[in-house]
Amino acid sequence: MRSEGAVPYRHLPGDVTPGTLERLLWVVVVLALIADVATTFVGLELGLSESNPAARGAIEGYGMAGMLALKAVAVTVGFVCRPLLERPYRPIVPVGLAVPWLVAAALNAYIILTVL
Repeated sequence: MRSEGAVPYRHLPGDVTPGTLERLLWVVVVLALIADVATTFVGLELGLSESNPAARGAIEGYGMAGMLALKAVAVTVGFVCRPLLERPYRPIVPVGLAVPWLVAAALNAYIILTVL
């Protein structure tokens, strides 16, 4: 299936272009990353444990620096793979990063609230 001639952003509201949407989504990535890291460390301080084995290893070995390095690797992979997509479809990269981190932050917040 080819997308030649397709203009998928016609369905975006107002004058929003894929580029504008993508910039906004990268801001959401940063906020999601901060929320995930913050709620993870609050939970750890409350005695909870990290369930993701990769994150647990990074945190146990290097603390917050390990967690941030793990997130940096994910963002780097996103930036490296982004040019492989046609321009209108590039916003999927920040969505793919932000959604799991937002879900993780929401779950972390829920669990924190249940133990307080």
